[in-house]
Amino acid sequence: MYSISIIALFVIVFLNLTYEQDIDRNSGSYEIREHSLNRPYPAVFSTANSYWHLIGNTLVTDRYVRLTSDSQSKAGGLWNTIPVSYPDWEMHVHFKVHGTGKELFGDGFVIWYVRDPKLMGPVFGYQDHFHGLAILMDTYSNHNGPHNHAHPYISAMVNNGSLHYDHDRDGTHTVISGCESPFRGRETDTLVAIRYQNDRLTVSTDIEGKNVWKECFSTSDVHLPTHYYFGFSAATGDLSDNHDIISVHTYQLESSEQRRAEDRRNIIPDAPSAEPERPHSDDLKGSGWTALKIFFLIIFLIIVCLAVGIGAYYYVNQRQYQRTRFY
Repeated sequence: MYSISIIALFVIVFLNLTYEQDIDRNSGSYEIREHSLNRPYPAVFSTANSYWHLIGNTLVTDRYVRLTSDSQSKAGGLWNTIPVSYPDWEMHVHFKVHGTGKELFGDGFVIWYVRDPKLMGPVFGYQDHFHGLAILMDTYSNHNGPHNHAHPYISAMVNNGSLHYDHDRDGTHTVISGCESPFRGRETDTLVAIRYQNDRLTVSTDIEGKNVWKECFSTSDVHLPTHYYFGFSAATGDLSDNHDIISVHTYQLESSEQRRAEDRRNIIPDAPSAEPERPHSDDLKGSGWTALKIFFLIIFLIIVCLAVGIGAYYYVNQRQYQRTRFY
């Protein structure tokens, strides 16, 4: 009996140490089961009353929910079916982005809080001109010109339906903030935390296996309504990757009495710190020239040059041979 008590004590201490950061970050809060996702996934999706809905090429195994596999031209989504009725919340997402590509891979995935769920489109598998918040986990630089940051890159975009996400520019002109984060292909667990409280949006990561959150960015005056939906989406094009969601833990945070009493349904999504959208201007090589297309173009030009060179060589030799015969 004594040994069992000692073992139980060690287990309790271990769990407390393991989740200490969550307890500190979420004091006065509690997890919302309807907006969370854990193993076993088959039990979650096999019931008619499931809180989660799959679209596109998403598949479910006993270890992960895969938004896209490491194949070209795939798109998938994972959407919660219950609107968020509380004004302040925090979401922890355990994810994994990986694949066979060493230099060329893409494109990443997005964590959504939007008005219209379960739609598909060109923005990482979801519709453009959306209403709400996008946390973009971008792994590939589509921008042909110079960037002031490396990829992978985490950024946020708030949209009231009027903004276009410029995929060729990686949304540079419409994001409100971001940070570099080498989350792809890591052996350790990779997690991201999104906290929205008192109109402040904070994004943090834990990608080094140290169970410590590292702030990515924090920005104020972000206005989001209630009764929007959480979701995830990803898409691949010429480049591909596995985009896996492993678990989702969503917490309702403590709100002031005034915020709880407000009718926040009709708030227009807004982030004053966002740059105004700039006109799109094509690059000299065209916005569709990805690194992969440029590589194949170079190979094609080399083949053409070799063919021309070989043809010229045989032509000159043939002329010399004919002259020799004539004389």
